[in-house]
Amino acid sequence: MDTNADFLTIIRNGYMAKKDVVSANLSKSREAIAKILKDEAFIADYEIVDGTPSKKIVVTLRYFEKDLAAVTGIKKITKPSVRIYAGYNKIPRTLSGAGITIVSTSAGLLTGKDAKEKHLGGEVICQVW
Repeated sequence: MDTNADFLTIIRNGYMAKKDVVSANLSKSREAIAKILKDEAFIADYEIVDGTPSKKIVVTLRYFEKDLAAVTGIKKITKPSVRIYAGYNKIPRTLSGAGITIVSTSAGLLTGKDAKEKHLGGEVICQVW
């Protein structure tokens, strides 16, 4: 089971259904993805909520003028069956820099731009635009 793919699908489906907030079970990688998406202004905010039986991450989606979603596409690159790795100089750009690539490095989850600056390669998780 790929929890990162499930989380990205929850966000994608939330935007398609024009929801204001979506929630999922909390994990460290989901929190790291949400932090990157917030820092890059793809989501408005996220918060950790104590729930029963486990903690949840609640993501507030971001829209422009009520109808235009901040995220137009999310593509999962690496899959459980096929892992995609890239060196720092081979990290793919998303839409000529209009989107972001999220990379799992030895320093944690980073955007492709940050990973290139730190000369860190790793597993290419997804692209968001």
